[in-house]
Amino acid sequence: MPLHILHLVPADYFNGLPASKPYLPKEFAADGFIHCTKEPEVMLKIANRFYKDLPGELLVLVIDADKVTAEVKWEAPAHPDGSTASAGEPSFPHIYGPLNREAIVEIHPAARADDGTFLSV
Repeated sequence: MPLHILHLVPADYFNGLPASKPYLPKEFAADGFIHCTKEPEVMLKIANRFYKDLPGELLVLVIDADKVTAEVKWEAPAHPDGSTASAGEPSFPHIYGPLNREAIVEIHPAARADDGTFLSV
């Protein structure tokens, strides 16, 4: 059974990229990797914490981790305040390079309320 991981991206940005080229988010140059999550409920919490006020449609990329050609590392979360992860926190899949399009197995919009709250991913 394939391991699916999730990545959230603004629809305008993703749809504006050439479909024939690997995907890189705007933040890749600063972060050095592509942020992903495994569990939809964790993605939902992250979306509501960091992206609730971001206008426009956001897409969820469902990625088959076994098809990713770049290195995928499972790492502790990076907290904005610089603190380290506490015991029991989930580790996150980070993709260290461009995402080959063949690894993207599904794309769907994230459902949001009128106030920007994410309802489902």
